Amino acid sequence: MSGIIRIFLDTETTGLSTVKGDSHGAHRIVEIGCVKTVDGVIVDKFHAYLNPEREVSPGSKEVHGLSWSFLRQYPTFCKIYENFLNFIGQQMLVIHNARFDTGFLNWELEKISQKALTNPIEDTLVLARKKFPGSPASLDALCRRFRISLSERTYHGALLDAELLCAVYQELCKEQNVFEFRDLLEFSETSLERYTSSKKRHDRQFVVNNEEALMHKEAIDRLLK
Repeated sequence: MSGIIRIFLDTETTGLSTVKGDSHGAHRIVEIGCVKTVDGVIVDKFHAYLNPEREVSPGSKEVHGLSWSFLRQYPTFCKIYENFLNFIGQQMLVIHNARFDTGFLNWELEKISQKALTNPIEDTLVLARKKFPGSPASLDALCRRFRISLSERTYHGALLDAELLCAVYQELCKEQNVFEFRDLLEFSETSLERYTSSKKRHDRQFVVNNEEALMHKEAIDRLLK
C-alpha cells in the first residue's frame, strides 16, 4: 500500500492503572478501536470489545458505559491480539496521551508472553500542548476548539474516539502548517532586513593632515598652469 499510513488508536479500560489496580487486581483493557488512514483518508477500521475477567471500576463505567455483565460475552485479549497486531503492523500510531494506552497494551502483551509494541508513536496530547500552551488539551477540548461535532457520543468509545482523533490530528496538522508558514515569513523578513542593513553604505570621512593638504594644493596648481 503506497502513501503515508497512520493508525489512530484508542482504548477503554476498567480503571486508570495496571500497576495500582484495585481490590479486583490490575486494571485491564475492555475495548480497542483503530482507524487506518492512507494520506489522511480512512481506508480501514479495527474494533474489539474484550472480556477483562474482572469488574469495571465505577469511575470508568461512567466514562464508557461498559459493564462486566456486558463484556463477559466477548473474547479475552489473548484471543484477539494477533488480529490487532496484524492490523497495526509497524505503522505509525497516533494516540492521545500515548503513555496511557501503550502502557495497558504492553501490559496485556507481556501477560501473554508477547513483546512490547515497537511502532513509532505520535502523541497528539504532546502536540496540542506545544501548539496551545496553557489551554485545555483533552480530546473533548480539542474537538470543541476545532468545532468537531461530539453529538454522536453519549459515552467514550474506543472506535469513535479514534475517529475523532483522526479529525483532530488533521486540524492540528493544518495549524502546524500555518505556524511553519508564519515562521518562514518571519525568517525571510528578518533575513532580508539583515541583508539590506549589511548593504547600506555610509559616508566615509577622511582626516587630512597639513602635509597632505599642501601636496594636494601643489598638484592642483601644476594642473592649472
